[in-house]
Amino acid sequence: MAIKNLISEIDFEIARLTQARNLLLGDEGGASFSHRARGVKPTGTLRKKRVLSADARARIAAAQKKRWAKQKKAAKAS
Repeated sequence: MAIKNLISEIDFEIARLTQARNLLLGDEGGASFSHRARGVKPTGTLRKKRVLSADARARIAAAQKKRWAKQKKAAKAS
């Protein structure tokens, strides 16, 4: 029985430290998959998944292609 309590406390501490790490890194999404698989509930609120429109994805892709073309042009010049 004492071993189960220790394991439970360790899992709780891991979840708490993971949450603190995620907050410091700017990722408030919760605990990693491995912690959820072990049954440790993440504390705090989970972010909703963000969805980009097709138009937004197209604009981002076009901007990235423009950056790649600029890099390629600079590489050829040197």
